[in-house]
Amino acid sequence: MTIKLYSRQGWGSAIVEAQLDWYGLPFTLEPVGDMLRDPEARKKIEDINPLAQLPTLVMSDGTVMSESAAITLLLADITGKDSLVPGAKTKERAAFLRWLVFIVANIYPTFTYADVPSRFVEVEAAQAPFVATLDAYRQKLWRQLEDQAGAPWFLGERLSALDIFIAVMTRWGPKRPWFEKETPKLAAIARAVDGLPQLADTWKRNTPS
Repeated sequence: MTIKLYSRQGWGSAIVEAQLDWYGLPFTLEPVGDMLRDPEARKKIEDINPLAQLPTLVMSDGTVMSESAAITLLLADITGKDSLVPGAKTKERAAFLRWLVFIVANIYPTFTYADVPSRFVEVEAAQAPFVATLDAYRQKLWRQLEDQAGAPWFLGERLSALDIFIAVMTRWGPKRPWFEKETPKLAAIARAVDGLPQLADTWKRNTPS
């Protein structure tokens, strides 16, 4: 049995999909509809992950795995490779863990809250200001990440899964043109990841035709 990845083109599942491709792990894709607008698509995920979030994996032994940071660490453990996750004794380990958690704990939730604001703000008139505040806060967080970014990769000379997170998430709002203008180091990292031959199939599957 191979790993099953519940996925939707361009969504957070692409972050894990890229890592599976990178490691050469056998996996299948289980397409999911638009969970923000389709109750049936949402139920399909809720049956195995009550939060109804992507990425969600079903491992080879049937174990359900969610949370992109946890999956990132698990895949490195499974493969025994440190090509995307710096080893415990490397100088980059602390920075990797800090900024991995920063991305998933701070930036990622701004999309969760903004995608369907009515889930969090009942008063309709307050929803648009709520989203605008989230958008501004997200930009502030991206600028903070820009201040810490190295070159050519986020950790400097060393590629890591952080670069994959950046490549996928900079395709979301405020989208690549904003990053090119406001956070040029992050934009350069995203472009470099786009060009990695190991991930060519990932981007083909996750780029709208």
